[in-house]
Amino acid sequence: MLNGLLDLDWWQLLLVTLALTHVTIVTVTVFLHRAQAHRALDLHPALTHFFRFWTWLTTGMVVSEWVGIHRKHHARCETEEDPHSPQVLGLKKVLWEGAELYSAASEDKEMVAKYSHGTPDDWLERHVYGRLRWQGVGLMLIIDMLLFGVPGIAVWAVQMIWIPFWAAGVINGIGHFWGYRNFESPDAATNISPWGILIGGEELHNNHHAFPSSAKLSAKWWEFDIGWFYIRLFEVLGLAKVRRVAQQPTLVPGKNVVDMDTVKAVISHRMYVLSNYAREVVRPVAELELCRDEQHCRRIYRQARKLMVREESRMDAQSRARLADLLQRSQALATVHQYRKRLQDVWDRTAHSQEALLKSLQDWCAQAEQTGIAALADFSRHLRTYMPAPARV
Repeated sequence: MLNGLLDLDWWQLLLVTLALTHVTIVTVTVFLHRAQAHRALDLHPALTHFFRFWTWLTTGMVVSEWVGIHRKHHARCETEEDPHSPQVLGLKKVLWEGAELYSAASEDKEMVAKYSHGTPDDWLERHVYGRLRWQGVGLMLIIDMLLFGVPGIAVWAVQMIWIPFWAAGVINGIGHFWGYRNFESPDAATNISPWGILIGGEELHNNHHAFPSSAKLSAKWWEFDIGWFYIRLFEVLGLAKVRRVAQQPTLVPGKNVVDMDTVKAVISHRMYVLSNYAREVVRPVAELELCRDEQHCRRIYRQARKLMVREESRMDAQSRARLADLLQRSQALATVHQYRKRLQDVWDRTAHSQEALLKSLQDWCAQAEQTGIAALADFSRHLRTYMPAPARV
């Protein structure tokens, strides 16, 4: 029985290992992350219990601890209080010591209690999953050895390192250090890959930080989130109900009045507003003002867009100096940059009265259309057509 009850060939064993680790990835992204931490969807109790059991078997993690640490990460992102920011701790440490950082953060019981409200707190959680965490992974080792024999030890080892490396290391590390950004979220989150398959869609990390409460992580038509595929499958089977998905604002052709619906759309869809501003205003103005030839244009546009849409709080001294130099070279770019900051002030001032917010956006649109910058005026007129997206039923 060296090869266990199933007596699999090596390639079959490889496929089974990938399948088992993929179930763990689905458990983390659909259950722990989207359903528990962000309440983006509700899961059927039977599916919830399966995911809790599988978490216990394959990771030894406790739901309340994982959720608490992740919610604190969002609340204190890229600060010294962030449990795992490569911007603060360095990429090497988060990538290779992500599990250790998670373990250290989980020791802060007061923090876990503060951020983990709403997670399972029944008899199973208190007396089995929370108390006997290492017995779960031990049971997984026994099951693997019974099914696969001696090679089951290797299967189990891969299962045990899968989440610490891919989730705690790669997503928390590379996902805040390297990649592309669709949205200028106020942190360093990036999309590692437009095809979220290997890590269940978590590769689309910038999209997630732009819309944390969305059950769907893909934002562009060419991006694929396999976690969303499973969620839709669960919906069809009656095992899930999506509560929130990030949506673009509704456009009403012919609407040319800035009203409270416009204000609500600009505030609730602000990440799309900034993304559209970069594409529809920054890009054409940078091309018009700075381009000499096609190759130079691509380079200067990338530089201009990167500097002009980045949150200034995330800039170092060198980037601020480069931005200042860029704006000095073009009055039009300086105006575009100023109007971007003024537009952002609209949602940064949400504590003000609705009348003040409406007046602020009305003034912004009226003055933008008088700047003489065609791209800025066109964007303002387009902004007037915004309406909040209809609520998901």
